[in-house]
Amino acid sequence: MEQKEVADRQLDALLERLDRLCDEVHGLTKRLDTNEQLLRISRELATLNESLQALAYAALGQQAPSVRRRRTG
Repeated sequence: MEQKEVADRQLDALLERLDRLCDEVHGLTKRLDTNEQLLRISRELATLNESLQALAYAALGQQAPSVRRRRTG
């Protein structure tokens, strides 16, 4: 009976450890998702900035500078 109690405690400890690992993986996944969203937002802001600069030059009656866009992704 003593061996069964030891095995049960070991199993409980293992399950508890697995639960903590699952929580950690879940947290890492959430951070990764957030980072991907921030990258998309950053790209959109860069595009918006280029558009606003072009509008500003157009409003001044000047031609916008010729800028090569970097391809990302």
